[in-house]
Amino acid sequence: MANIELWGGVECTVNRVGEEYFDQLAQSGHANRLSDLDLFAELGIKKIRYPVLWESVAPEHPEQQDWTWATERLNRLRELNIDPIVGLLHHGSGPRYTHLLDEDFPQKLAQYARGVAQQFPWVNHYTPINEPLTTARFSALYGFWYPHTQDDASFATALLNQIKGTKLAMQAIREINPQAKLVQTDDLGYSHSTPALQYQADFENHRRWLSWDLLCGKVDQQHPLWGYLRRVGVSEETLLELVQDPCPPDIIGVNYYVTSERYLDERIIDYPWHTHGSNAWHRYADVEAVRVQAATPLGVQNILEQVCARYDLPVVITEAHLCCTREEQMRWLADVWDSASFLRKQGKNVLAVTAWSLLGAYDWNSLLTRNAGHYEMGAFDLKGGQPARTAVSDFLKGLPLEAERHPVLKVDGWWKRVCRSIYTNMPEEPENWSQAGNEQMLPHDLAIEPLLITGATGTLGRAFARLCDTRGIPYVLLTRQDLDIADAASVEKALQKYRPWALVNTAGFVRVDAAEEEAEACYRENTHGPAVLAKACQAHGVGFVTFSSDLVFDGEKMEPYLEEDQPQPLNVYGRSKTQAEEQVLAAMPQALVIRTSAFFGPWDEHNFVYHALRAIAHQEPFKAAEDSFITPTYVPDLVNMALDLLIDGESGIWHLANTGAYSWAQLAELAANLAGLDPAPWLQPVPMASFKQPAARPVYSALETGKRGILPSVEDALRRYLHACEFNFRPVQTDLHSTEGEIRFAAQA
Repeated sequence: MANIELWGGVECTVNRVGEEYFDQLAQSGHANRLSDLDLFAELGIKKIRYPVLWESVAPEHPEQQDWTWATERLNRLRELNIDPIVGLLHHGSGPRYTHLLDEDFPQKLAQYARGVAQQFPWVNHYTPINEPLTTARFSALYGFWYPHTQDDASFATALLNQIKGTKLAMQAIREINPQAKLVQTDDLGYSHSTPALQYQADFENHRRWLSWDLLCGKVDQQHPLWGYLRRVGVSEETLLELVQDPCPPDIIGVNYYVTSERYLDERIIDYPWHTHGSNAWHRYADVEAVRVQAATPLGVQNILEQVCARYDLPVVITEAHLCCTREEQMRWLADVWDSASFLRKQGKNVLAVTAWSLLGAYDWNSLLTRNAGHYEMGAFDLKGGQPARTAVSDFLKGLPLEAERHPVLKVDGWWKRVCRSIYTNMPEEPENWSQAGNEQMLPHDLAIEPLLITGATGTLGRAFARLCDTRGIPYVLLTRQDLDIADAASVEKALQKYRPWALVNTAGFVRVDAAEEEAEACYRENTHGPAVLAKACQAHGVGFVTFSSDLVFDGEKMEPYLEEDQPQPLNVYGRSKTQAEEQVLAAMPQALVIRTSAFFGPWDEHNFVYHALRAIAHQEPFKAAEDSFITPTYVPDLVNMALDLLIDGESGIWHLANTGAYSWAQLAELAANLAGLDPAPWLQPVPMASFKQPAARPVYSALETGKRGILPSVEDALRRYLHACEFNFRPVQTDLHSTEGEIRFAAQA
């Protein structure tokens, strides 16, 4: 039996909320980039789910059609030998002249489908409507999308309209191309529950099949939902017509997400308010089963087995996507691919896995009800404005070839680890992938190459260790006693001992003013050490990332510095970092060198933001420079992005800092305002010169990136910092005239 194939897809929803349309192709920019198709072809995909959407081709009138965009794209796919699976309606309700409750909706869709087939008679695969059941639920039962109804009768009408529309559309298409095949997709999960809500879970577990059951003619008087559909207004004639003259899919398309399986629990006090819902008998929480310790999700393999047992038809995973960190995205794809491959080898009729979405998606965190620009990366990363290859795209390319997988994939995804559970009152045994010094903490039953991290006592080193724990990345956190970065023999010994896949260097001399008097020590730690590490990593084929500073610049530019700007340091510390950049990249061109600035984070108190908020909360004077501008950097954002870029295999100089340029005084004021504190009169903006620092600083050293390493805004980062930090910044009563406890905080690297 042939191996399963790799298919692809682009998120292309054009959904309507009120009178506003949300267009994913416009948000991603794919609408204007024909060249994306060549990138997709490089992955080796055989088929692609691709839009020729009704709302886009004929938005105002069914007879006013513009095929220009679709013709250019489908012809290019044909040249690339990629077979398109054409979608006509993707989570939408159609153009303005129809909607899901329009009694003429099926006929109007069929008319449009005929036009598509006439334009592209060579297209052999169609999905007239993506996820009819899901769309009916979100539009007509929950009211999130147009037409925003919230009742069972509207839900049933919307679902049956889509099913009848699909049937009529395929009839119209097959009059032009008798070989055309129906690839019918829907989200397929499973509902788990407490005993008290088993009846509701049973109903939802029957309902999840409805799209395919209706098309296959299975909904007769013996079907579990016959009575429900009749009670909510679906005529017997409508149902029996589908039984007598069905339109079975040629391929069942299963869209399965980590959130597709649900857990229902009447003990709503244990769950956030936004998860609460009700039926006629119970109020209950509806949450992701994977997050409930008491639940045991079936997983994609069992879900696929259920599909194969229910329908004697070919099955494809038509969407496999996870919004998460880079390694977790790959772990999810690997899990889905391996499950499908296993079933294929067992003789199940599983054909392919679809990488969805190749370009990522926007605003699904709000179920497409807000146009906030929230981006979930796909196989390619759009943060820099153009699709960029990542570890995910490289991984996909290697799947059909059974290429060697990244070491981080030897660890299970979070959905299979203890950390998956957030709804539990039972104690858990914490996972620990870490190793401190010589105390080995890696799993002994797995041959897992760790990530080496230097700088065990510093803010950045500890942050890397913390987030590697969270992300399930095995690591070794080393002190200077474990590894002297400037000693070649010590470095060689560590690499031989731990055999890492990569090394992150967070060690160094960080006291900017002290460097003026201790230049030799500064250069040893900041220049010679990273160069030694780079040479050793190059020799061993180990990935390497090290950190530089905004203090490599002199501030004369007076606007944010980009990666290509020429360093002109003003002090010893800046010169040590500049020379390190040069020597590291000379020794190892594949090294990743990250310039950053002005850390603040929730896991220690050694940062400007903490001290500013503490002083203002305690109504103590706090001086901050008003004429020195930097780009503050939230440590969790910095570390997560650095890990993603390291896994992606990126190299060269990158600027990673949160978006926005602030003086130190402005940063303190913004933080205080967001914390609900009045910074006046405690915040005292003063000239930088008043601090009389031995080391000269640039008056402007804000960073900006010309690459895709774009971090969220400083304001967004501060909000998350305030939410996450352990210190409570509520004000305390003090003598308003007291000057005791005055804090002077000068800018450091």
